[in-house]
This record gives sequence, structure tokens and C-alpha cells, in this order.
Amino acid sequence: MSLLTVHMSSDGNKTWAPVWELVRRGPFARYIRGEAISMTGTWMQVMAQSWVVAELTQRAFLLGLVNFASGIPMVALTIYGGIVADRYDKRKILMATQVAQILLAILLGTLVALRWIEIWHVMVVALIQGISNAFEMPSASALVPELVPRNHLPQAIAIDRSVFHGTRLIGPALAGYVVGLWGPALAFYANALSFVALIIALLTLAPRPHGSPEEEAHRRGGMKDGIAFVRADRPTMTMIGLMATATVFVFPVMIVMLPLYVKVVLGLGPDRMGVLMGAAASGSLTGAIGLLAVRRDQRLLFMTSILCGIALCLLGLSWTTSFGGAIACMVPLSWCVSSLIGLANTIVQERAPDPLRGRVSAVASLSFFGLMPFAGLGITSVSDWLGMRTCLALAGLAYGALSLWIISRSFNDLRAPSFSHHPH
Repeated sequence: MSLLTVHMSSDGNKTWAPVWELVRRGPFARYIRGEAISMTGTWMQVMAQSWVVAELTQRAFLLGLVNFASGIPMVALTIYGGIVADRYDKRKILMATQVAQILLAILLGTLVALRWIEIWHVMVVALIQGISNAFEMPSASALVPELVPRNHLPQAIAIDRSVFHGTRLIGPALAGYVVGLWGPALAFYANALSFVALIIALLTLAPRPHGSPEEEAHRRGGMKDGIAFVRADRPTMTMIGLMATATVFVFPVMIVMLPLYVKVVLGLGPDRMGVLMGAAASGSLTGAIGLLAVRRDQRLLFMTSILCGIALCLLGLSWTTSFGGAIACMVPLSWCVSSLIGLANTIVQERAPDPLRGRVSAVASLSFFGLMPFAGLGITSVSDWLGMRTCLALAGLAYGALSLWIISRSFNDLRAPSFSHHPH
């Protein structure tokens, strides 16, 4: 099914509105174009930084420690970031975080270019980056629904996810080429420049219109309102639980340990790492686009299937010894993870009341960023202790068992026709 002809509606009997209208013109189209350029630069830096750290150390624990430094501010500040997103102008919050990330990218690029870079430099920058992310993520998640009509929200989130993963296809491969020819410093500078495109797009967006006095009063409430909603709404709680499970067992493998997997287990260089990341991104992109064709009545079966797929792909990575085998596992793994996170986020955003959206987004963000620093340390420590292949196998088995248990506990709620709709 072509992306340009996919339509979406509140039920399967109505005509779906064209996705093309969302990306052709309007505030969402301007935002998503700036985001595409910015994310390409971000993925270039992710690949280059991972390779720089892998050159500085071969201990998986230190890779996890860098990730831990980035995640700790998210644990401490994301809840506050969600409150700020509901109360203040999300555009200004995002512009401030983009400026901060420009400065950090230039700093890292300069340290690498001058050959002054040390592992503690990366950790300090990761710590500051985490503070920026704590405010950026809830605001970005809550901004997209403000740019489109509510009935177009599933397509907008799917397009946003497609851009995220599409840039994963371009950025790492481009970074691998750049790093191989000119060194990693240029990838950091390219990322700094890419943020300008998103800042320009944000400047073109109109402020959020004021709602009713009751709605504005809800926006000024505390975090307990957002947490209370999540706890009371079982489908939302289940989606956050599934995202948290993926964070603990899957993302450390895909994000933290991949450089060492390529370098130590497969014995390959940065060019092949870029290719592997690009291949994984192709699976993620396909998964994000494919969500546009998943009907509401198919969501439960679809999600259960991809949970099993993720577990099997992790087991495959633990077994394969070749680059081709790694690609054969990473592509479907990325497809499944992208589909899971995209669908879970769609359901969370569909069900979140507008005045609480920033705070609900913050809780959802914590299921990834709040757990990722601890998960990264845990998985990498197991890898150093038992070996990377054994670690991957254990992660696959544990993930499969826990995720299926979580979804089975809410099976009746998720079967209900109304589970994917706004509850109020």
C-alpha cells in the first residue's frame, strides 16, 4: 500500500483521509521537514560518537556508563519537563534545547578534531545532553498533536516515526562514509548545522490557542494529575509497560552494545557498522510506515505477534557469526521494535486528554529514558560477565516471557473495541 494513498479514520467503515495532505502543506509539514534534517544530523552524531567511544574502550560497561550519564537527568527532570510542556510555549522550549545541542555538538567535534577527547568528556556532555532531552522529549511528543486535527493524529504520529527511522537509514550510513574519509569530527559539526533547519521550522509555527478556563486550569496542575490518569487507564498503563520492557531488554542491545558487537563479535570496522545501522533503520522505517495499514481491530493480534518476533530476533543475534546473519536479524528486529513503539505511542496519545498531554507524554518518555541508563548498565555488565552472545540469548528469553505476561494481563481490556479511543 502506497504511503501517499494510505488513509485513516476513527473506524474501519469510514473513508480514510490522505496522508499526503499532512506532509504537503501546513504547520505539521513545516515541522516534519525541519525535523527530518535535524534527525539526520543527530543520527550522524550517534554513529560517530559510538565509534569514538568504542575506540577509547573495549569494555561494554563503559559504553553503558556513557548511556547512564545521559539518562540520569532524564530520570530526575522529565516529570518536570512534562509540567513545563503543558504550561508554557512548546516552540520556545524546543528552540532552547536545539541551541543547547548545537553547542554540545560543536564542543565534542572540537575535542575530537584536536585529539583531546577522553571518555570522561563524552560522559559530561552526555549528562548535559540528558538535561536538554528531559525538556525536549515531552514538548516534542505533545507538540505534534497540536499541529493536526485529532482524527489525523494516528497518521501524524506514524509519519513522525517514519521520519525518525528514515533518518536512521540515512544518517548512520552517511556518518560511516564521513568518518571513514575525514574522521568523526565532521559528523559532529554536521549535526550542529542540522539543528538550524528545525529552529527555522519552529519559528514558523503559531502559538497554541488558549482553551477554555477549565482546560487552562488543568494545564496548570501538577504531575499527580498525569500520573493519576495513567494509573486509571489500563490500556495506557499496558502500552507504557510494554515500552518499558523493550527498554530494559532490547534497546541496550540495539543502541549501547552495537559498536562492540560489530567490532568484537563480528570483527568489522566503522563502514560495516554504518551499513548495519542503516539496514536496521530500513526495518524500522518499514515498520513505522506499515502502521498506517494496521486497522484498529487488528491491533491486539499485531502487537502480540511482534512481541514474539522481537524475542526470536534477539536469539538469532546471539547465534549468528556472520555479517549477513546479523543483518538478517537486525532488520526484522528493528521492524518489530519500531512497530511496537509506534503503535504503543499512538494509543497513549490517542487516549491522553489535551490538557494532560505533556504530563502523560513525560510518563511515557520515562518508560524509555528513565529506565535506559539502568538497563544499559545492567545488560552491559551481564555481557562483560557472561559474554555478549550469552547475554543476547538471555535478553531474548526474558523479554519474550515478560512482555507476553504484561499483555496477557490486560487482554480483555485490549480486546474491547473502545480501547484505542479517547476514554472521556
